[in-house]
Amino acid sequence: MYIQLNGQILYYEKYGEGQPFLLVHGNGETHEIFDVLIPELAEHYTVYAIDSRGHGLSASPKELHYMDMADDMAAFIDALELKAPLFYGFSDGGIVGLLLASKYPDKLSKLMISGANLTPKDIKGRDYRRIRRECKKNPNPFSTMMLNEPDIQPVDLHKIKIPTLVLAGEKDLIKKKVTKKIAENIEHATLVIVPGEGHGSYIEHSDKLYPLLYSFLNK
Repeated sequence: MYIQLNGQILYYEKYGEGQPFLLVHGNGETHEIFDVLIPELAEHYTVYAIDSRGHGLSASPKELHYMDMADDMAAFIDALELKAPLFYGFSDGGIVGLLLASKYPDKLSKLMISGANLTPKDIKGRDYRRIRRECKKNPNPFSTMMLNEPDIQPVDLHKIKIPTLVLAGEKDLIKKKVTKKIAENIEHATLVIVPGEGHGSYIEHSDKLYPLLYSFLNK
């Protein structure tokens, strides 16, 4: 399905019934990374699997910015009149979730994120240098955004008052101290470092994520 918001056309798919549950993927990906997770969630929730602007079947602007994506999610919630939605975001989707929950504190009922960073320098050195090399060789909106954004401060995280699950893999490309910093600065946050996992190994096309979300949502 398509919806026009903020002068932007977004593509999304809807599954199941129950409390609304938004899913947002990472940089350069689509909602299809959640192909294993969606059927599990759809047994209990109405799942909205969204392609962020510039990704998948959504329209592509000349530039990409995390705050624009967060504004898209707020407009999506309003346009569909979703009540007390849940939000899960991976990587860039996690950044979008943090921005959404801090700028629009009354939009969500619970927030779940994986592998999110607060600034570009929170990416481990080797991975950051790789992204920079790739962008220099082949400039594109995806890498440009990652190298220049976000800029989320502790004061922004303090605005998030809803229950929040902060996830990262033990071998994540985001520095572990940053993941801990995120959790420490959100009042009602639960931190889980997933043993043996990388940035997306337990998320993309994986059955490992659902039990983590289920445990948080039903504790």
